[in-house]
Amino acid sequence: MKIAESNLQEQLDKLNDKFGAINQKTEVHLEGLLWSKPITYWDYINTDALLSLQNQRTTLPDEMVFIMYHQVNELLFKMILWEIQQISYAKELTTAFFTERLMRISRYFTMLTTSFDIMKDGMEVDQYMKFRNTLTPASGFQSAQYRLVEFASTDLINLIDHRFRATIDRNTPYDHAFEHLYWQAAGKDYKTGEKSYLINEFEKKYKKEFLGFMEEYNTINLWRKFKQLPVEDQLNSDLIEAMRYYDKTVNITWVMGHYRTAEKYIDSVPGKKEATGGSDWKKYMLPQYQRRIFFPELWSAEELANWGN
Repeated sequence: MKIAESNLQEQLDKLNDKFGAINQKTEVHLEGLLWSKPITYWDYINTDALLSLQNQRTTLPDEMVFIMYHQVNELLFKMILWEIQQISYAKELTTAFFTERLMRISRYFTMLTTSFDIMKDGMEVDQYMKFRNTLTPASGFQSAQYRLVEFASTDLINLIDHRFRATIDRNTPYDHAFEHLYWQAAGKDYKTGEKSYLINEFEKKYKKEFLGFMEEYNTINLWRKFKQLPVEDQLNSDLIEAMRYYDKTVNITWVMGHYRTAEKYIDSVPGKKEATGGSDWKKYMLPQYQRRIFFPELWSAEELANWGN
């Protein structure tokens, strides 16, 4: 009993310290516990709200698979951004912490990659080719969180369309750089400056947020955090391997999983091959076209030359 009382007093002292630090009264918070309800799984996870977010636009059953699959993707993107934020804002970043968080992120992307079989083999082609027409001009291209993952991972120059990289550097205004990001090529005529409806709507919704995020992570993206480590830490083999694994997983493995899934459905019908948003999806997606590499300094000249092949 004395041990139990001692532990209880120790906990009360800690609560007093905690609430005292923010000018709160411990007794008020303890009394509040008398009237609080025990937590349940469904309340904690918000199960009812989560399961009410799937709204079909057609009567085709496999559309539900499509909707839920993409919602799961967005939740994983949120997890990835959460892990990146911990690295970017760490006050005392260690190689062990950096490496461990990078491997977490890579596992999320590995899960995203292997899950493409749910789409590739889990929907009837005939059903997909019908309900996809109700989705036009929406496209997975318009995933804002995926763009944030890119901005938070590398220097902006590595996300610029390779045709324009020689004209852009770290002093280029963000708005100008934004107009030359690699994914603009999916729906922009660089000769006239005209953009597709897909990109115009995407930018109306997210451009302001993107520009702010680009500036926020300009000096704290994953590559910049790596370069801010002591030189000896930058030579840590485990960290370098984690950086390379993440780069390849995101920019080759995951992209090719997405590409092969899209290819199965889009190439199943004759005529012009377009994604739902009307983009030139092969040139947008294939790594050897875009040459999107987060950490080019960590790859050999031969590896860079054969990127995505």
